[in-house]
Amino acid sequence: MTDETDPPDSAPPTARMLSWARNSAAYRLSKRMMTERQLADAIRRKAREKFEGISETQLQALADSAVAFGLDMKALDDQAYAEIRTRSAGRAGKSKRAIAQTLVQKGVDRTIVAEAVQATDDLAAGVAYARRRAFGPFRRADLDEKQKAKEISAFARQGFGYEIGARIVAMEREEADEILSGQPFG
Repeated sequence: MTDETDPPDSAPPTARMLSWARNSAAYRLSKRMMTERQLADAIRRKAREKFEGISETQLQALADSAVAFGLDMKALDDQAYAEIRTRSAGRAGKSKRAIAQTLVQKGVDRTIVAEAVQATDDLAAGVAYARRRAFGPFRRADLDEKQKAKEISAFARQGFGYEIGARIVAMEREEADEILSGQPFG
């Protein structure tokens, strides 16, 4: 026998719940850019805390309502999110592979991710990574075989191919500066 205070699984969310979901979505989207899945997950997580005994059906309805609100307000756009994050990550020295993996983990559709990372230049991103880590042409000390292997391994861990890592490690400073100067680092 179930307690009468427990909502049945098929009960729709109350007006209070829907109002809370809309307000919560507005607050979250005013603070930072999110993907549809990030917003839905956040609403579900907070609704479980806020509304005791809420059903899975109600949680899904609140998440759907919040996402619909975000889309209606033009505050949710996975395509724009992917493009902005891709440009930023590329400037920060992230590889296409690492950027794509991050975007997929955040819930962006794989076709949108593929389009967004298509224009990313792994060589330029690798040079930016080398500058940040003082590798390759930005190295301050002499290169020995052990250091060379460490630097190439670091590139591989960041998702860059061996060819790019080896090329950057062997690159002259002038070539690296030329590659970076051709990038829109605004």
